[in-house]
Amino acid sequence: MKNFIAIVFFLSFLGFFSCKKEQEKQKQTTIDQNIEQTMQIKDARISLSLNVMQKNHQLSNMRSHLEAVQQIILLLSQENYDEASKLAYTKLGSTTEMRLMCASFGNKDFENLGLEFHKTADKMSEIFKSKNKDKSLTALSNTLNYCVQCHARYKQ
Repeated sequence: MKNFIAIVFFLSFLGFFSCKKEQEKQKQTTIDQNIEQTMQIKDARISLSLNVMQKNHQLSNMRSHLEAVQQIILLLSQENYDEASKLAYTKLGSTTEMRLMCASFGNKDFENLGLEFHKTADKMSEIFKSKNKDKSLTALSNTLNYCVQCHARYKQ
């Protein structure tokens, strides 16, 4: 009889923890679903509806832009304005490659925003040649403003 009571107690104990574990799992699933729904609701940016190849290419390009900005900041801190100017034009400016890329997404507003970004990079490149740190930093800020606008408005 003692063995029977011990077995019943043990099985009840396992059942209790098993139910508790399942309740915790369901609770976590609900939390995860709520977080996902909240994130989807909050992200009202316009999708560019890119395919996988376009997404990867665009990500690579954005990372390249970010690296160029980081290098430009370093060059400006070293007062190497000529190199900063060259880098601004070749990596961020409105080269033929960049203009074609902006036009390839099929969204005219996105294209115009991208083209404006590249035009400000051209201006920034020219301002760097003045070797005026304050004007150079203002020009960099103006260019980065287009990055902020674009990332606030669009998603892949």
